[in-house]
Amino acid sequence: MDITINEVLRSYIDPLTTSEYTALERSLLAEGCRDALVLWNDVLIDGHNRYAICRKHNIPFKTVQNTGFESLDDVMLWMIDNHLARRSVSDFQRGVLALRKKEIVAAKGVAPAAAEDGAEPARAGVQPLSTREDIAKAARLSSNQIGQIEKIQKAATPELVEAVRSGTISINAAATVASLPQAEQVAAVAGGRKQLQQAAKEIREQRAATRPPREPKEAKEGAAPDQAAEPSEAERLRAEVAQLRGRVAALQTENAVLNERIAVLLDGS
Repeated sequence: MDITINEVLRSYIDPLTTSEYTALERSLLAEGCRDALVLWNDVLIDGHNRYAICRKHNIPFKTVQNTGFESLDDVMLWMIDNHLARRSVSDFQRGVLALRKKEIVAAKGVAPAAAEDGAEPARAGVQPLSTREDIAKAARLSSNQIGQIEKIQKAATPELVEAVRSGTISINAAATVASLPQAEQVAAVAGGRKQLQQAAKEIREQRAATRPPREPKEAKEGAAPDQAAEPSEAERLRAEVAQLRGRVAALQTENAVLNERIAVLLDGS
């Protein structure tokens, strides 16, 4: 039978690294495809990497039908739960999957059907993910990390998203860099891991410098309610240095973007 690949479902799977792909390919060539691919009608719902390698090398494989789903949403929830349970899935991808699960459950308003026919069992019901704490628990992450992933999804460029997906930059740093204009994000990603880390560091320093200084406990107790502590000379200088560093980083990023545009124009001339 013809097997259909649903791109939305495939997007739920983190791409294999080169070493992981090589190891799986070597195993399939040596031992064959021992585990059956799972289908819902003609749609592949489990075994995408094995299917691609089997087709590449004409390796025989078996399939098993899972008929316990009423809709594509049920399939998505089943796939999400399967991937959330796997240790190999990155923290970022688990957060993305948990947030997607929240959207699907909220839209459905009903619990999905349980899985059958030898495939990994799905939960008989799905609890609504109404709070960030619920989402964090499902993803085995902290609430703060879920908030950072939400920031990345809203503001990060595709280049920055790919950098965090591949592990080039941490979730924390990516959420910080996502506050930059898009052109600066792209330039930072083009500069590699060190440039991304430096950009995140400078943004944090600039934020810290502009944050109001904390008053000493003694001053708070003795001062009048409407009196504000004046920043020291050292604090003012640190703030100026942080602002200058931020400006230098922005100029360096703009310079990199302009150089890239010049290179493109020269190549096309």
